[in-house]
Amino acid sequence: MAEGSADKPARRASDRGRYGRLSRERVLAAALELVDREGLSALSMRRLGAELGVEAMALYRYAEGKDSLLDGLVEALYLELEGRLADGSEASEWRTELQRTARALYDVCLAHPQAVPLLSTRMMAVPLARRPLAVLRDHERILVLLRKAGFDDARAASVFRAFTAWVLGYVSVELRAMVDNPEESDPAFRLGLHRMPSQELPVLREVAPALAEQGGPDGLSAGLDALLDGLGPADRKP
Repeated sequence: MAEGSADKPARRASDRGRYGRLSRERVLAAALELVDREGLSALSMRRLGAELGVEAMALYRYAEGKDSLLDGLVEALYLELEGRLADGSEASEWRTELQRTARALYDVCLAHPQAVPLLSTRMMAVPLARRPLAVLRDHERILVLLRKAGFDDARAASVFRAFTAWVLGYVSVELRAMVDNPEESDPAFRLGLHRMPSQELPVLREVAPALAEQGGPDGLSAGLDALLDGLGPADRKP
């Protein structure tokens, strides 16, 4: 057979890069590092391949494409959540354990703020059964906790939805862009309040400095407590 014949199998892209042979864990770790550093817009198969020192084609053994890579980032965040939860003892009381979970997820999100939007957008795009196993294990763990606490399926689902919405919503508010000019020391100019029409938005201009302050983990915990106050099992007080 002649060299370069069409019948000759195409050369397989090597998956040995500058950090050794690739693995799914190494690919996802590098993708998360890239997003942490430069944001989601910087992520592509070609750019990630360059980061790892391999051809982009070599990555398709570990992620079928960009969407698969994005789902992998969600997986990486939930694996980090599992690791943080494994470092402590599981609480026996359901509300205490939900608080521990909320704080761990909050810490994961603040460690990787550029990837946080994926926790909402990929859940909107990917059906339940197709989500990464690490995500499903988190769902399972919370639902088991609520069943053990005496919730029936309907109330467990309600608490699960409310808990998820509160934590992800709180994190989104914590991470929202507020600063207009980071070089300014004056709060009004730092927030760009001069850009807001004073006649139309007088209250927003006054409250904006307070809105720009983060609530932190204490705000997360207090809000979750208030939310859970009315969501205990039907047959007894929480």
